[in-house]
Amino acid sequence: MVHRSSSQELASLLAREIEALPSGTSISTHRELVRRFGVSATTVSQALAIITQQGLITSRPGAGTYRTEVRPVTRAGDTSWQEAALELSNHIGSPTSTPRGFKTPGLLHALSPSGPDVADLNGGYLHPSLQPLKALGTALARAARRAESWDRPPVGGMPELRDWFAADIGGGLGRHDILVCSAGQSALATALRALGQPGDPVIIESPTYPGTIAAAQAAGLRMIPIPLDGDGLRTDYFEQALVRTGARIVVIQPLFQNPTGASLTTSRQQEILAIARRHAAFVVEDDFARHMAHPDAGPVPPPMIADDPDGTVVHIRSLTKVTSPNLRVGALAARGPVMARLRSAHVVETMFVPAPLQYTALEVVTAPGWKRSLATLGSALAHRREVAVTAVTATFGPHALAVRPRGAYHLWVSLPGHLDSRQFEAAALAHGVALTPGENFYPTTGGSAPHVRLSYVAAPSAAEVDDAVRRLARLVAEE
Repeated sequence: MVHRSSSQELASLLAREIEALPSGTSISTHRELVRRFGVSATTVSQALAIITQQGLITSRPGAGTYRTEVRPVTRAGDTSWQEAALELSNHIGSPTSTPRGFKTPGLLHALSPSGPDVADLNGGYLHPSLQPLKALGTALARAARRAESWDRPPVGGMPELRDWFAADIGGGLGRHDILVCSAGQSALATALRALGQPGDPVIIESPTYPGTIAAAQAAGLRMIPIPLDGDGLRTDYFEQALVRTGARIVVIQPLFQNPTGASLTTSRQQEILAIARRHAAFVVEDDFARHMAHPDAGPVPPPMIADDPDGTVVHIRSLTKVTSPNLRVGALAARGPVMARLRSAHVVETMFVPAPLQYTALEVVTAPGWKRSLATLGSALAHRREVAVTAVTATFGPHALAVRPRGAYHLWVSLPGHLDSRQFEAAALAHGVALTPGENFYPTTGGSAPHVRLSYVAAPSAAEVDDAVRRLARLVAEE
């Protein structure tokens, strides 16, 4: 029997109410819905995402959520048969394989917009005040004037952009080692589909980025979580897992890992590569934070692919985090026959990244002010980090942060052991603060100490980050 989730039930209830409203009507905020229905903030976010996909509501940044223009819609017939059909199709003919899954609550939560009355400590994209908006506008205008922007691009990406990515990643890569993709999430999904078959084991960090979990589930891979320490993935557990499971894929975030902030030392990188080579396993290196190091970070280790002439590493690099969520351009880098497999998987899914977007990205990264904009961003992130760390220490105590990363945009905050991260998230939203519950970063629930992730880049200012974190003190005190 297939049971509907609480978010689906809430979406159905809200949809019936919203359908009766005139267009332009303001919809209740996240906080009001949490209070009214007594559900978690995650459930509300997922329900609103479902209703948005249905076209019933739309969000206006800084203003709120509204009923969309009412249009005549033909009512669907009896679609209940789909629930059984979708459930059964995962298993027919493959009794021993891992079913592919498309439940992405953690990923959807990260993309859920916050209302105008909510301080956003959840989002992972730069607030517009941190984005290089002038450079993006200029680049887009210049790209649009290129006649070649409207011709079909090469499947692997524009040669000039591939050259730039090769030089940016380093390690002696060439144009033929680069595949242009639609940002990091697309590259990650492509890599896992290309490297694994449904039912194959894949080693992931624990905790890890929700997009990794979602991509592994969608590819039908069986996740093997490996714990981290202050220097990243534990190599003793890593080798044991390879021996025990025969896994041939491991996904790693080498710098300022999401969510813990841990970075692999050069020696730890070398250990991981040596172990992977002994077991003929691929290392998928999700280098999402390479351009988000803060000025006080000091020298950071080079990418793992830079010390990998034998093709063990499949490297992911993206421009989205340091520009705009809409500049969805990234790259996969790899040496050897695996690149042909990656290219085939990519063309099946998306064929190619649109040329106007590729040329816009090329204009941005080759402009004289590109490196200056990264330096400006790094300084702004460092300031926000210091404000956030001070506020977290005052609010949660001096031992709440095991790692104080000098890069990226987030802090992994330990909660008192008796608290539940999802309940804390719901309570925080009721007090006007959106954050990410720690459970979103694990493939299964339970078994981990309670944490929340606080992001300090989606809020309009460092002052709002400080105020939002300190607002949580009353919740910690109440508990």
